[in-house]
Amino acid sequence: MIDRAVVIGAGLIGTSVALALRGQGVRVHLDDPDPRNLRIARDMGAGERLGADPGPPADVAVIAAPPAAVPQALLAAQRRHLAHVYTDAASVKARVAEGAERAGCDMSVFVPGHPMGGREKSGPGAARSYLFEGRSWAVCPTPEAGTKAVAAVTELARLCGADPVVMDAAAHDRAVALVSHAPHLASSAVAARLAEGDAQALRLAGQGVRDVTRIAGGDPALWTEILGGNPGPVAEVLEAVSADLSAAAGRLREGGGAGLDGVRALLERGVEGRGRIPGKHGEPSPTIPRYTEVPVVLPDEPGALGRLFSAVGEAGVNIEDVRMDHSPGQPQGLAQLAVLPEAAEGLVGALRERGWSVHI
Repeated sequence: MIDRAVVIGAGLIGTSVALALRGQGVRVHLDDPDPRNLRIARDMGAGERLGADPGPPADVAVIAAPPAAVPQALLAAQRRHLAHVYTDAASVKARVAEGAERAGCDMSVFVPGHPMGGREKSGPGAARSYLFEGRSWAVCPTPEAGTKAVAAVTELARLCGADPVVMDAAAHDRAVALVSHAPHLASSAVAARLAEGDAQALRLAGQGVRDVTRIAGGDPALWTEILGGNPGPVAEVLEAVSADLSAAAGRLREGGGAGLDGVRALLERGVEGRGRIPGKHGEPSPTIPRYTEVPVVLPDEPGALGRLFSAVGEAGVNIEDVRMDHSPGQPQGLAQLAVLPEAAEGLVGALRERGWSVHI
């Protein structure tokens, strides 16, 4: 059982881990080379500062540092006997494990990990206690890792609200190349085109382009390091995506007929691929949408979203997901509430009775 934890690195991920653990009653001590990050994390209630005398070893220590920094940070933590078990949160695993072994770390108590949660924002101020709720958390034990160490890191993931997935480090790196690293570069490539767009064109930007480019707002320095730690698998995915896009461009230049049939085939494969992304509870997304979207006009004023959620709660309906659409310069936006199909009709009526403008 985890009663005390040490988190080294008070950025977005480390502070979010600390906040989640604190919410479960775990005592947390924080360390970070940046005094400002440490101060913000403490002020947010993420834990107390780790002193020069760390006291007895904690149950687990989390190294929340960029991939290249993990081996030396781990070695330093082990030399200080900060914990009985150690893990990390870097988004590449094979190179981190190899680096830790080369550095002389005790691999029997180190279990590499990767919580699959994040934001396009960085720093402790962007941290959230719920960042990992319902998300996968890769646990990638090396052959040397002890069973107690693996169990502790698995418990850590569950305490943070995540679903632990035990897998090999190389398999993890191939997986994140497909579902995280290559998509980030693809998003950046689309966003880079916008840098050359004129102001009039950008005024037409809607939710679609915002969705596609959202993750392109990530820290370029951090992402350069992440991609540099997983170059082969990412390159393979990008080459396949590039081939699809090049083929689509060629077919569009051909004009109608067979050319457009080829483009449609790519679009259909896209629908199929998106449908394979697990849904809210981990099940594959069905071909027929599981939820019905109820669009509600939302005034751009303080407290509007809270009032809407309160009205939905009074109607006895659970919101499965929510998406906000907002057009620049407009005094209102659109809240897309995803609810179970059988609840949609009753919710529409209840909201309209309460004065909300619902379009369905």
